[in-house]
Amino acid sequence: MKRSILALASGAFILGAAEFVMMGILPQTAAAMHVSIPTAGHFISAYAIGVCVGTLILVFGRKVPPKNLIILFMAIALVGNTLSAVSINAPMLLAARFISGLPHGAFFGTATLIAKTLADKGKEAQSVSMMVTGQTVANMLGVPAGTLLSESLSWRLAFAILAGWALMTMALTFAWVPFVAPIKDAGIKGQFRPLTHIGPWFILLAVFFGNSGIFCWWSYISPWLQKTGGWPSALVPMLMVLAGFGMVLGGIAGGKLTDWWKAGATAALSQFIATCGLLLVFFVPGNHVTTAFLTLLIGFAMFFCSSPQQLLMVRAGEGGGELITGAAVQIAFNFGNAVGSIVGGLALNVSAMNYHFTGIAGAPITLLAVISLVIYSRRYETHTGAAERMREVQV
Repeated sequence: MKRSILALASGAFILGAAEFVMMGILPQTAAAMHVSIPTAGHFISAYAIGVCVGTLILVFGRKVPPKNLIILFMAIALVGNTLSAVSINAPMLLAARFISGLPHGAFFGTATLIAKTLADKGKEAQSVSMMVTGQTVANMLGVPAGTLLSESLSWRLAFAILAGWALMTMALTFAWVPFVAPIKDAGIKGQFRPLTHIGPWFILLAVFFGNSGIFCWWSYISPWLQKTGGWPSALVPMLMVLAGFGMVLGGIAGGKLTDWWKAGATAALSQFIATCGLLLVFFVPGNHVTTAFLTLLIGFAMFFCSSPQQLLMVRAGEGGGELITGAAVQIAFNFGNAVGSIVGGLALNVSAMNYHFTGIAGAPITLLAVISLVIYSRRYETHTGAAERMREVQV
C-alpha cells in the first residue's frame, strides 16, 4: 500500500471508530451524563447531523488543496473527540459529538478524490477501497476495543485515544500525502450541477436504500445475537470483530471487482447479497453457527459496495463537483442508518420483539437498492472502458 493511502486510511479509521463507538459505550455514557438510554441515543444522532452539516465545508473549501483539507478535517476531529472525552454534562457531549461528525462526509469525499488521483491507471477502485479499509478496520477492531475500554476502565479513554489518533493522522498526512491540485473552480452553483442530472441520484438512492435495509438488522445486532443466536453478552464484542472482518474482506473485494468489471454492476451485486442475507435472518432458525455466518455475510455486503459507489459519485462530479458528490454518499449513508433503525424498531414492536423480523423489514428496502443500481448500470455503463485498461504484453 502506498504511504499516502495509508495516511488516508488512518483518517478513515478514526472517523469510522468515532461514528460507531458510541453504540458500544452507550450505557456507560448515559450513566455518566445522568440521562436515560433513549436520551443517550441523541449522542449518536448528533454525530449524524454533524456529518450532513459538515459537507458545507467543501462548498467554501473548493480552492484549497485537498491535502490541506484532510489536515483541517483531522484538526476538527481532534477538537471534537477531545471535548467528548472531557464532557461534564449531556449538552456539552451533544455539542462535542456534533463537532466530531462535521468532517466525516467531507473527509471521505476529499480522500476519495486523492486516492483516485494517486492510483495507478486501472486501479482507481482498489486505491479507494484501501482508503475505505480504515473505516472497516475501525468496525473490526476499534469499536470492540472501545467497548472493552469502557467496561474495564472508562468510556472517556476511548475518545481520548481517538483524539490522539487524529493528531497522529495530521502528521502522517503532512509527511506522506503529496500535493494534489485543487479541483476545477466551478463556483458554488457549479459544484452542485452534477446533482441536477438523474444519474447520480440512482446511486444516492441505492446508498440510502441499501443502508436503510441493512440497519434494520444491524441496529439491533447485539440483542439479535443474544436472543436469536443464544450468544452470551460477553462474546458479542468478538462477533463484532467477525462482522468487521467481513467488512474488510468486502471492501477489498469490491475494489478489485470494480476495476475488473463495472462499478454500478458490482454495487448491485453487493446489495443483492445483502438482500439474501436479510431474508436468511428471517427464514433461518437462529443458532450459534447461522448467526455467526450471517454476521460475517452481511458485514461483507455492507462494504462490498462502498468503493464502487464512492467512485461512481466522484466520477459523476468531474468538472468541479467531485468533492460535493463524494461527500453526498456519506450523507445518504447516514440518513439510511437513521431510517433503518426506525423501521427495524417498528418491526420489533409489531412482532412482539421477534428479532427475525428485522430481516424481513430490511430485505425489501435493500432490493430497492439493487433495482436502482441495475437501472443505473443499464443506462450509464454501456461503455466498460475495457479497451483503455488493456496492457501491452511482450512475447
